[in-house]
Amino acid sequence: MSLSHHVVRQDPFAGLSRFRGEFYSCLTKRADALFELADAVLCADGPVRSLVELSLVGEHRRGHGGLYDALAAGRVDVARLRRALATVPLPRAADGRLVLAADLTCWLRPSAHTSPQRILCHTYGRGKDQHIPVPGWPYSVICALETGRSSWTAPLDALRLAPGDDAATVTARQMRELVERLITAGQWKDGDPEILIVVDAGYDVPRLAFLLKDLPVQVLGRMRSDRVLRRAAPSREPGVRGRPPRHGGEFVFGDPATWNTPDARTVTETRLYGTATARAWDRLHPRLTHRSAWTSQLGALPVIEGTVIRLQVDHLPSGATPKPVWLWWSGTDASGADVDLLWQAFLRRFDIEHTFRLFKQTLGWTCPKIRTPEAADRWTWLIVAVFTQLRLARPLAADLRRPWEKPTPPDRLTPARVRRDFRHLRPKAACPAGAPKLTQPGPGRPPGRRNSQPTARYDVHTVGNPSPAKRRTKKSTTPRPRRTG
Repeated sequence: MSLSHHVVRQDPFAGLSRFRGEFYSCLTKRADALFELADAVLCADGPVRSLVELSLVGEHRRGHGGLYDALAAGRVDVARLRRALATVPLPRAADGRLVLAADLTCWLRPSAHTSPQRILCHTYGRGKDQHIPVPGWPYSVICALETGRSSWTAPLDALRLAPGDDAATVTARQMRELVERLITAGQWKDGDPEILIVVDAGYDVPRLAFLLKDLPVQVLGRMRSDRVLRRAAPSREPGVRGRPPRHGGEFVFGDPATWNTPDARTVTETRLYGTATARAWDRLHPRLTHRSAWTSQLGALPVIEGTVIRLQVDHLPSGATPKPVWLWWSGTDASGADVDLLWQAFLRRFDIEHTFRLFKQTLGWTCPKIRTPEAADRWTWLIVAVFTQLRLARPLAADLRRPWEKPTPPDRLTPARVRRDFRHLRPKAACPAGAPKLTQPGPGRPPGRRNSQPTARYDVHTVGNPSPAKRRTKKSTTPRPRRTG
């Protein structure tokens, strides 16, 4: 797939200054401190390790007390900031469509016993290839995908999942609100190609397509290799009595005997994976039951038809044995060109992993030891605004490379390299934050007096277990075994 980057061509400094002014207007309380905190993240030398180090950056003119107070007691107009992000120029595909990717990333807080609303988050690769749950705050992030092999994306929305939330339902509501904002901002108009939404196997792709069926979107996602789908119901023969069938024969991903002849097949030569062979089967759907997310569905369950694509490559760059990738697309009657466009768009979905790594390792998203989830949301939106400013400054930045780094063309600079030059670009952009006032520090707690109001401690939320209050009041009726030794 060929995606073309929509570069800010007319007066990039004006676009950057315009967004910085709108971002400052979204800060309704402790605005100056929050704005300078974001500038400190942009202008710091090296990765962000702690909030105290940010208070020492020259662009942050306040003390570390004002910094923590801004995160704890500041206010961000999230609705206005979301509308501002929707108006920023976005990357588009070669046919002019928007490609959005949604994924979950976790802010792990295993030892934060005084932080509420923590959920057990599944982590991968910790220890010796162990998949263990770790308490933390999961966030659903939606980004617009960039062109080709790139570490750039356009983050548009971030939402923290509360205990008891269903990922598919929350993501569908989040995606619906985002698409409506994009339409209001003029990013999509009647007659434009439908917006393509790309997700990974952690989402129920048919359910996500069912929840968004009234929007101008198409959903593409990966399915597990052990799934079983059904074909369309065969036409009823004359003279046959009884209820007509709702499902056709089985399509077993792991059984080639059930595949039959594909409706479309393409072969593409790639540089990293060798020959990529894609086969597509039309009008396949899962057989739904009144369980899990479909429990509240009244009446007959829907038949959600789509196209299944099987992608097989010759080899992987790491040398590992390649496994087939199964994709499900909410559209039907896919041609060969559509199949190539879809599986290449899915490969671009992994660019969002570069954004998450930059958030955590360079911009310090998960470094602060923040207690309340509200402060975590505030800090998260500051990081999203910081990354958006880096994207707007992309055509303006110079390549300040290290002595051991190779030169990079201006249009191929990574977000980390753009951040190195932002300190030199900042004086030319709008800086609406005011200077701090001369104040005296508060008296604080008198010496020798202990804290008489200890902070409350919260249990980690686990799905299916009663709330902590119910666990404390519930009495066990099971008799304890008597010790014999």
